[in-house]
Amino acid sequence: MNWYREALTKYAVFEGRSRRREYWWFALVNALVALALGMLDVAVGTYSVELEIGLFSGLYLLAVLLPGIAVTVRRLHDTNRSGWWVLIGFVPLVGAIVLIVFACLDSQPGANRYGPNPKGVIGAGTPVAPVVRD
Repeated sequence: MNWYREALTKYAVFEGRSRRREYWWFALVNALVALALGMLDVAVGTYSVELEIGLFSGLYLLAVLLPGIAVTVRRLHDTNRSGWWVLIGFVPLVGAIVLIVFACLDSQPGANRYGPNPKGVIGAGTPVAPVVRD
């Protein structure tokens, strides 16, 4: 749940990198909340068959749209890809598969052009500060 909260606190932060854990926890909690609100919409009677969405679930999905895009862009940055790759999601079927594959890939070790590795892993060729002991 902390990973979901962290993604929400970075509401519109498109710089930096996000770990797989942050991205997938956000996706899981987001799906569960949307499902629960969808069931609430049906129970209360605010679900629209014509629009195929309810009032509560629609408002929630609108509220998490920007954080969802932001965490996806940061996840792409973690794999050393431009955030513009998020637009491939508009390609039917293939785009969603490509984004899922990118989201499943491991972080690029060490720092990349988008910032340091959020795992704290030092990649090959990354200088390590010497350890000074008393």
